[in-house]
Amino acid sequence: MENYIAVDWGSTHLRAWHIADGACVNRLSLPYGVTRIAPGEAPEIFRRHIAPWRGASPLPVVMAGMIGSDAGWRPVPYLACPLPLAGIGRGLYEVEEQVWIVPGLKLEREGEYGVMRGEETQLLGAMRLAPAACCVMPGTHSKWVGLSGSSVERFDTAMTGELHHLLMHHSLIGKGLPAQRRDDRAFTRGLEKGLGEPSLVNALFATRAARVLGALAETAVADALSGLLIGAEVATFSRRYRAEQITLVASDALAPRYRQAFACQGIAVSLCSGEAAFLQGIRSIIDGRY
Repeated sequence: MENYIAVDWGSTHLRAWHIADGACVNRLSLPYGVTRIAPGEAPEIFRRHIAPWRGASPLPVVMAGMIGSDAGWRPVPYLACPLPLAGIGRGLYEVEEQVWIVPGLKLEREGEYGVMRGEETQLLGAMRLAPAACCVMPGTHSKWVGLSGSSVERFDTAMTGELHHLLMHHSLIGKGLPAQRRDDRAFTRGLEKGLGEPSLVNALFATRAARVLGALAETAVADALSGLLIGAEVATFSRRYRAEQITLVASDALAPRYRQAFACQGIAVSLCSGEAAFLQGIRSIIDGRY
């Protein structure tokens, strides 16, 4: 299938791509994530901004992300892991004619619980582009996924991005700071500390103490904290997943930082952009359906 529409509809943004003859001919990015719109407003936003691309045919549309949550268009049940990657496409939920939402994944096993929406589509694409036994998708809620062949066996979530935001904006660590500047040295020091002391129980307050005592520049707190949190995440989950090579699905901003952390652990990295992984994931679902 060479003609379709791919939609990544998350918490804060709506992004869509119009694919014609296998190439992207239109795209949009709007601040209409499900947390920024009124309840029940999603179908109207879809009709206003995306439906005009469909023409008279109409083109099939596959949407992924928080649009399938109870805050989105319609709640779509999670698929339970372990799960073959191909099962993601077979679980599509139709909300209008030829308009589907991709289901999320869930993990409920021996006291372990996890959910994801949107990342499962990136995962599907990333495993086509750069297959590996472990896939890492950093962000507000970083996902680590363990695979066996073409099956998703387990996954874990680290609230790395959200913790960084909360600590910088709603804690003593970030209180009263001036504008932050990039500081690679502060990031590296934080990274080394996080890798060596991933519990963070003492290290978080020590970041504030270092700033108060003049050992850490006021403008470098954000990077020091970023290094600390990323280091703790990588140290914790690299031991759990025991991967010698991972596929990293990351933005241009986060990819170098995670690659530095993985290099410290001796882990080889194959890199995919989030957009490339998502679009390949949607393409895989479309190809499997048609």
